Amino acid sequence: MKQYQSYLSKLFIKNILIIIIVFVFLSFFLNIFEELKYFENKKSEVYIPIFLTILNIPSIIFEVLPFIFLLGVMFFFINLNEKEEIELLKSNGIDNLKITSIISVVSLIIGIVLIVLYYSFSANLKSLYLNIKFTYSNTNDHLAIVNENGLWIKEKDKKNTRIFIINAKNYNINSLENLEITELDNDYNLINTIVSLKADIRDKEWELSNVKIFSNDKKTKFYKLFKYKSSYDEKIISNLYSNLNSLNILQLIKLKKNYKSIGYSATDVSLHLNKIYSLPIYLTLTTIIGALLMFKLTFIKSKFFLVVLGVLVSVIFYYINYFSILFGKNETLPVTVSVWLPQILIFLICTLGLIRLNES
Repeated sequence: MKQYQSYLSKLFIKNILIIIIVFVFLSFFLNIFEELKYFENKKSEVYIPIFLTILNIPSIIFEVLPFIFLLGVMFFFINLNEKEEIELLKSNGIDNLKITSIISVVSLIIGIVLIVLYYSFSANLKSLYLNIKFTYSNTNDHLAIVNENGLWIKEKDKKNTRIFIINAKNYNINSLENLEITELDNDYNLINTIVSLKADIRDKEWELSNVKIFSNDKKTKFYKLFKYKSSYDEKIISNLYSNLNSLNILQLIKLKKNYKSIGYSATDVSLHLNKIYSLPIYLTLTTIIGALLMFKLTFIKSKFFLVVLGVLVSVIFYYINYFSILFGKNETLPVTVSVWLPQILIFLICTLGLIRLNES
């Protein structure tokens, strides 16, 4: 690598790392108060809120990476301008396009490394964070998962004397199909097995149809309609994995497959996967936008106004992505289009800017 390429790459990475460190401390102080509030009426060790905050920080940092990169680019150019190195580079035949190309390639490589290594690391810590927090939750007797065998729910009754293990092979809007409910005592001795073709789960009092109840005394009862009181309803079940950041890419792919196997909508999982896949491109485009702004706005000397401008641009990009993904969630747009359309629009803006970049 040529000396100037190495220098620019190291300076860019240095600024990105500095911004990340700043955000780590900000995330810690903002999140610690939320954890302290959560544990104020719970019996736990003093270090638990601090430990949970540390576990949650990598996931928070991953979410704000585009913002971090945009600020990193701006401080990268501020450093070059303060040392008057931009003019020095230009005098040696290194124009604006070359500088932008170098940091863009670095951003692309960092983005690939982030989704291959860092995302799995942050997802595992987020999963540990949620599991530890779950043990202090008031609902830790309840559990719901989706795997290749369908939807599984474990819950207890209000008196805490019965355990119910529920398995449904299929999920449709407001209902579960091919349902089996195993009723056990606290020593896991079988009491009843309830089998139903369909259950209406619009509220927490499920309406089961075509029901057979097999008791441990070998008697079988038949009901055309049977009511079962649960801790879950359609709304709760539809948000089983609302925090997809706790699953790595392989787990997300498996979850998507499992959702489809029971007829459950995998839109949210597909959106999340596409957001992860698009991250290297998004970071690269963010870097280019930051470079274009710094080359075109050389008349702004105040660091404060440059940072404010960076924040404003980041907010605009965030809402463009947010509204596009919202269309994907509502299935107004296909999932792939809703994630990649904003990237294409930003790419077109970058292309127009890069064509005339050396005129700066």
